[in-house]
Amino acid sequence: MILTSVPVASVLLSAAAAVAYAVPAAGAARLSMPAARAALLVAWLLHGVVLCSSLFDGTPRFGFAPALSVTAWLVLTVYAVESHLFPQLKARWTLAGLGAVAVLLALFFPGSPLHVSASPWLPLHSALGIASYGLFAAAVVHAWLMTRAEQQMRQAAGSFSGMPLLTLERITFRLVSAGFVLLSATLLAGWLFGEQLYGSSWTWSHKTIFSVLAWLTFAVLLLGRARFGWRGRKAVRVLYMGAGLLLLAYVGSRFVLEVVLGRGLG
Repeated sequence: MILTSVPVASVLLSAAAAVAYAVPAAGAARLSMPAARAALLVAWLLHGVVLCSSLFDGTPRFGFAPALSVTAWLVLTVYAVESHLFPQLKARWTLAGLGAVAVLLALFFPGSPLHVSASPWLPLHSALGIASYGLFAAAVVHAWLMTRAEQQMRQAAGSFSGMPLLTLERITFRLVSAGFVLLSATLLAGWLFGEQLYGSSWTWSHKTIFSVLAWLTFAVLLLGRARFGWRGRKAVRVLYMGAGLLLLAYVGSRFVLEVVLGRGLG
């Protein structure tokens, strides 16, 4: 835990973002819909400022917690867009809680400084990877909403998410497809340009193995849906499996290195 290495301004911004997220998360039952949306918007904006400021406060840092923070912000961005298209979508308190946890984790575990000799293309490569994380995380949230909606329908209790089940399913697989494209681009760039990006050619590290396994899992999911019409619980299980593997690929390995073993970026 290296909170002392974080600038005071970033600490204050992160604390403000976490408090703003806590408002709709803790007061979901008492806040009106406009008030909850306004609080979530303020938190999302503050979170974005925190992420931007981390790029300009001295040497850029990165690690498992900043990766989770960016992922959470991207998921909330997807939700912000969808809430305008589908005002009945109900996931504010869950996503607000996710945002608060992600901001606080990044505050206490800001990661390690990037090497000054890193390739100028490395941020683009990292951005592709994190964007795929965000899209798959958004797909997981939608899959969870889809599962809950299906359960509510079976119990004749109405739709949990407030959205038609087929609409949720369609959005989920659109997110999976987009995430798969970005993940494919990330892996391809690492394979072709690994030496220019990281100073070493492609190696079968834990991160690489889990990333490739995740890619194969998502490929099977998309193929199964296209050829065999996979849907419902079977498709959701495969999506969860792929997302879990992808989580282990970077966030899991960086957590072990940074927190368990106490090492920086290598």
